Amino acid sequence: MDNILQPWPWYISGPLIAFIMFILIYFGKTFGMSSNLRTFCAIGGAGKKIEFFNINLRDQRWNLLVVLGAIIGGYIAHFYLSVPTNIDLNPDTVKELSELGFENAGKSLLPSELYNLEALLSLKGLSILIIGGFLVGFGTRYAGGCTSGHAITGLSSLQLPSLIAVIGFFIGGLIMIHLIFPLIF
Repeated sequence: MDNILQPWPWYISGPLIAFIMFILIYFGKTFGMSSNLRTFCAIGGAGKKIEFFNINLRDQRWNLLVVLGAIIGGYIAHFYLSVPTNIDLNPDTVKELSELGFENAGKSLLPSELYNLEALLSLKGLSILIIGGFLVGFGTRYAGGCTSGHAITGLSSLQLPSLIAVIGFFIGGLIMIHLIFPLIF
């Protein structure tokens, strides 16, 4: 039973992702989660006010199934296929996170200091959520897609703009974690 609860190795999951990408490219589809936000806004009627959201919803139904599959798959993976386990973090990272106020660094994937109802409802947590959501939304629109769209679809179809975007995502992540994150916490 323990083998079932282990993450799939790269030589299984990698080819499966490549196979799915081949099928999507073959049928002229592109994968990316941020395009679903546009679809949800269109379903809500935003196309009546803003031209960007005036899309053919029938063409986007397949992508909504991807979202549903991600939600159901995440639920199944978390509640039925996962075993609580410590994360093997570098001791220096654990020390730095402890200095920032994270008591259980390396004990769970999501630190309770960030991911609980109390943190969300605080002024700081709500501000981070709103500002972060705005920046992610703006960045996704400005970059023409999200990390999954560029890193999976864009790179697999050898698009130079996606390579540039992915490099930008990594640089932004490094800036965030090393410069901005310590200022927030």
